[in-house]
Amino acid sequence: MVDPALVERAKHGDRDAYAELANASSNRLFAIALRVLRDRDAAGDALQAALVEIWRSLPGLRDAQAFESWSYRVTLNACRTIRRRNRSSIATFELQPTDVAEADSELSVATRDELERAFGRLTVDQRSVLVLHYYRDLPVDEIATTLGVAPGTIKSRLHAARHAMRAALEAGRRPARSEEQRA
Repeated sequence: MVDPALVERAKHGDRDAYAELANASSNRLFAIALRVLRDRDAAGDALQAALVEIWRSLPGLRDAQAFESWSYRVTLNACRTIRRRNRSSIATFELQPTDVAEADSELSVATRDELERAFGRLTVDQRSVLVLHYYRDLPVDEIATTLGVAPGTIKSRLHAARHAMRAALEAGRRPARSEEQRA
């Protein structure tokens, strides 16, 4: 949780207060961008763009208590922009060191790879709601507030994202058809 007094000082142009906010938020925002974009360089670009936009738009933030969810929205918007700009590039998924230790203890490498491929097939919007819901543990109402949409829309996006993940996982498990089967 970010100190609302710090947010208020930064809103009024205190650069030191903003630097403290940025330092306190950067790791969390980068982790979200990395999970959505699945590329370390693109996530870094999104974080940088988000931090600039947060500084520029901070005076317009009405409620200092809403800073955290608002910063998520700004970061996810930066991710969408980066994704559109880099649409032709192929994203690669990089696990954070803590993720690797946790993932290896719970999942086999093959299963983790399968999940990564399926996650990569999702749209940025689908990955965004999954990351906010399952990685950041945000409830549907808070995700709706963060993204500026109705809770029903978030429920629909979560449902579609889960369905797409399931379909991608099932597609990845089907054996490839050999040349003889195709003929």
